[in-house]
This record gives sequence, structure tokens and C-alpha cells, in this order.
Amino acid sequence: MTVLDDELPAVARLHPDLLDALRQAATAAADDDVTFYVNSGWRSPAYQERLLREAVSRYGSEDEAVRWVATADTSPHVSGDAVDLGPSDATDWLSEHGAEYGLCQIYRNEPWHYELRPEAIDDGCPTMYADPTEDPRMRQ
Repeated sequence: MTVLDDELPAVARLHPDLLDALRQAATAAADDDVTFYVNSGWRSPAYQERLLREAVSRYGSEDEAVRWVATADTSPHVSGDAVDLGPSDATDWLSEHGAEYGLCQIYRNEPWHYELRPEAIDDGCPTMYADPTEDPRMRQ
């Protein structure tokens, strides 16, 4: 799915400001023959919890799993404030141009994960966290 697929909840339920920035960036990226595909956007709390359980099983502990998957209470995907994009040419394009639209990679270990930081338009994207365990929003 692309950022234009309004009929899909993963896109349609993204925060309107994030979706608007994604669409503006996607329009500009298309001029460079780059298409943004949404690998994961908005997620229901139940789906987020399932992802966390699967990550615990995969990584062997919740401490390790939360480096990759947030809880339903802390995930910016559940609130519609985050999107995971691909393929790599899209994330490469956003690494170079995303700040112009307020779109920033938040975690060094997740080059596909972008969130809206409107201040980045003037100030550039903030320093990335190594992974979600460093993000104070993830602590509950």
C-alpha cells in the first residue's frame, strides 16, 4: 500500500498532519522515481500487543523485544503518529529530504520508522535514539 491508499486503516488512521507530510514528500519523491510504500502505519492496540508477544518469543525476553516493538500503551503506531516505510530507496530519499517535510527517522536501529517532527523543517531532525529503549516516551 502507498501513502495514498485511503481505504486502508493503516493509512487512513494515521494522524492527519503526518499523513499530509507523507503525501507531500511522496509527491516530491515521485519526481525522482521513488515510491513510498507503507509497510506498517496505524495499528490497533490488539495488533500491537500481538507484535510484542511475537517479538518476546523471537528475541527471548521482553527486555530484548522492546528494542524493536513497543507496548500498545507506548507505541506511536497505535496513536497514528508513526509509519514504517519501504523500500530502501524511499528511506534513502527520506534520509536526505525528510526534514524538509518534518519527517524524521527516530531510531538508528529502525531506518524504516518515521515520525513527524514539524520543527525539523527549520532546525533539522533531532538526534536519533539508538533504539526505542532510549526513548523516554517508551517508559511507562
